[in-house]
Amino acid sequence: MFPDFFIIGAPKCGTTSLAAWLAEHPNIYMSPIKEPRFFSSDINDRRIINWRDYEKLFSYIEIHHKAIGEASTTYLFSEVAIPTIEQELPGARYIVMVRNPVDMAYSLHEQQLRSFNENIEDFRQAWKLAPERRAGRHVPPGCKDPIWLDYPSWCRLGEQLERLYSIVPEERVLVLVLDDMKENPRREYLKVLEFLGVPDDGRQAFPVYNPAREWRSRRVGRLVRALARGVAWSKHVKGLLPKRSLGIVNRLQAWNARQRPRPPLPPDLRAELEAYFAEDVRKLERLLGREFPHWRSEAAAMK
Repeated sequence: MFPDFFIIGAPKCGTTSLAAWLAEHPNIYMSPIKEPRFFSSDINDRRIINWRDYEKLFSYIEIHHKAIGEASTTYLFSEVAIPTIEQELPGARYIVMVRNPVDMAYSLHEQQLRSFNENIEDFRQAWKLAPERRAGRHVPPGCKDPIWLDYPSWCRLGEQLERLYSIVPEERVLVLVLDDMKENPRREYLKVLEFLGVPDDGRQAFPVYNPAREWRSRRVGRLVRALARGVAWSKHVKGLLPKRSLGIVNRLQAWNARQRPRPPLPPDLRAELEAYFAEDVRKLERLLGREFPHWRSEAAAMK
């Protein structure tokens, strides 16, 4: 048994929350490891690298599971993931989540700091270094792949959706907008259930997962992150630990993390990024048949 639907991106667009909500639906099975990244072989940060281990992620499927899913936000960006999935698992469905690319870039930088791929805390500087890093220069030690630091490319969502539509028929793709998810999460959740062909489970609570936060201690954070990955691997791939979680790693992560609301982007930097993404946003609007004027309004974006 393998997935028949994928949450493929984009990063920092609400995919962690959606995957968590769907995992609690009685008729949906989600891979117990989010971000296995198995099919994005062109990005050097895969957690699962062979079919045998990938298959083990789906060894807990039961007869009541009517939809089988996996969430890896590298798949929309990757140039090889979707063609490979289409070849190996034809007919799969895809869920794409998008947001204002300016806010996405700012949030992705924070995520890469927390993931230890990034070492420059000033977003303006990190943004300007993207071309150099794309060429392999100014990449911090320990960064798993310089591509993670190419914030402009990751956030060109119109370009990525256009490529997806060139491979997959639109009827097998559902696009959600983070703005809509924040405004009415139940409405968007019901769209997903209808797309997957499973009944409404009556969910009314929609907690937010993976909010902006930072490590209290980066050294402890690095150790806890490695421990979390090791426990997940031992539990869901090697079968060395019981499936039921004791919550120790989660408590360690919670103890060492603190929420840190990001300050607003400086107006000049926001204007620079809005100009950079303007054509790609227009492309996204054409593909989705709707407009996002508030993405161009600094006053609205700063609220």
